[in-house]
Amino acid sequence: MSDTERPADQPRAADDDAWEQACAEDLAAEQARRRAQYGTPPGSAAEELRRLVDAVSEKLSGLQSPIAGMAAQGAVNQLINQAKSVVEPVIQRNPDVFDHLAAAGSELLAAYRSAVQGHERRWTADGDDKDRKGEGPSTGDHIDLD
Repeated sequence: MSDTERPADQPRAADDDAWEQACAEDLAAEQARRRAQYGTPPGSAAEELRRLVDAVSEKLSGLQSPIAGMAAQGAVNQLINQAKSVVEPVIQRNPDVFDHLAAAGSELLAAYRSAVQGHERRWTADGDDKDRKGEGPSTGDHIDLD
């Protein structure tokens, strides 16, 4: 029995996962396109914190100051190593905590923006009401500087 002669109730085995494969290929192609266009996406908050600590430590260790001397540079290196030894175990034990903190920070920022925009709308609406009533904008109190 060929494919043209098969009954309608017996799908071909290749058709079973064709849609899944096509979607996976499209998703992979889109991800590759975005990586090429925008670069690699940021990692988790824990990875970003680790990268920040590494970047700051590299920058501080790269600063060569003839005035400070070797003693100060040794103190900076010791401070960097202490900071890394404190941050690294926290990141390893609780990587999800940083993701939650980043999400909470985003939510707080959104709430702050919403509150400020609400106040701005009320402030601008108050000024518009005065203009509509014919009172004109408020000039405030006159201050004599002499």
